[in-house]
Amino acid sequence: MEQKHANYGLGMSVFGAIFFIFGFATTFIITLSAKVKMIFTLSEFEAQLLTAAFFLTYPVLSIPTGYIINRIGYKTAVVTGLIVMAIGSFLFFPAAAIPSFGLFLTATFVLAAGVVILQTAANPYVTALGPESSASGRLNLTQALNSIATMIAPWIISVAIFKGAGDMLDAAASAKTVQLPFIIMGVIIALVAIAIMAIKLPVLLDSEEMANPERIKKSVWRYPHVLLGALGIFFYVGAEVGNAGLLVNYLQSLQGLNITSEIASRFAAIYWGGAMIGRFFGSILLSEMKGNKLPYILGVLVLALVSGAFVTDWNFNYGAYFLLIAVINFAIMKLGKGSANRTLAVFAGVAAILAITTAVTTGSISLWTIVSIGFFNSIMFPNIFALAVRDLDNAEKSTASGIINSLIVGGAVLPLIMGSIADSYGYTWAFFVPAFSYLYIFFYAVKGSKIR
Repeated sequence: MEQKHANYGLGMSVFGAIFFIFGFATTFIITLSAKVKMIFTLSEFEAQLLTAAFFLTYPVLSIPTGYIINRIGYKTAVVTGLIVMAIGSFLFFPAAAIPSFGLFLTATFVLAAGVVILQTAANPYVTALGPESSASGRLNLTQALNSIATMIAPWIISVAIFKGAGDMLDAAASAKTVQLPFIIMGVIIALVAIAIMAIKLPVLLDSEEMANPERIKKSVWRYPHVLLGALGIFFYVGAEVGNAGLLVNYLQSLQGLNITSEIASRFAAIYWGGAMIGRFFGSILLSEMKGNKLPYILGVLVLALVSGAFVTDWNFNYGAYFLLIAVINFAIMKLGKGSANRTLAVFAGVAAILAITTAVTTGSISLWTIVSIGFFNSIMFPNIFALAVRDLDNAEKSTASGIINSLIVGGAVLPLIMGSIADSYGYTWAFFVPAFSYLYIFFYAVKGSKIR
């Protein structure tokens, strides 16, 4: 029993670190689109090509990766993903030195290829580490660690890339501000890959499953809840990334607020921080945690206050606003009564309302409604994923994960649509796209996830 507990703890610890790594890389690229727009004097649509280059890797690699994991195992897949990520990170150095938008896109694609491998391995691994009934709770915990990274990344961009006179530099000098963060990222990722090579992870696939992946190719495609869940991931990622990709430039366009790119990127950190707080709540309320939960809940609320103040240069007024939204988020999550389906439905409905409110208002109201969507994005990916792989065995889960992750391409498609709408009709109209996306997720929670 002690060995089993140790293996579980080791598995969760390693994959918690993995979620942190690919969360940081993903958000760093998304937020960087505003800087790339500035460096190369691009339209909003063209700037979103950086995000598109990242998310286009998912339909190309996710399904093959799912099958490959059945042959090489989860650990080898994770090490491979980390090495590819490190290579992609290092490619940004010459991309910025030239500077070349084409090489920026190439480096992004390579970096994303590593992320795809990691994510395809990580999600089913975490769901399979324990009871199916608490799978969404475990995924919310690891996604919360992912969200810590997604909150830190925009903050780093604000202080290392947008800080001070960075907006006024010529293209060549401005591009070079991104070199050091990517070099540091690449070195850290390479060191983590070396560390994982040296440890022994719990094995989820036996030799028979790894030797005979052909037996599951047809079965997974027959499950409607898997395919509808994959479409739910398409709309969720597309909405979340589309909001974030436009957020920095959108906030600067709001009348009467005089928001700079540095300040706007700090609000982007708050947007992603909301997902972090919501996922910590989800890991508590959607798990089988025993005993008094109040100390954990209070701890998350303190984290909300401190993190909200930290990313806004220790502005505790913003920290207090962040805390207030966190309290509201927790109260609304309680309406889910610990059910993954019900909580997902409630959050999707609220997110749709916030997106519509953003589209039809302006000023401080739209600022806080767009930022608040992050809280309600929080449990969507882990809950959609857990519902989509319910009732599957461990080998089927890796293949289903490949199918589901391939639809993360929504993060490439919807931001481009939103960017095109923003260019043609203004930013506010673009937010009807995520509103529609959240309505589909509501349908999946209520109906689609129950079809077996």
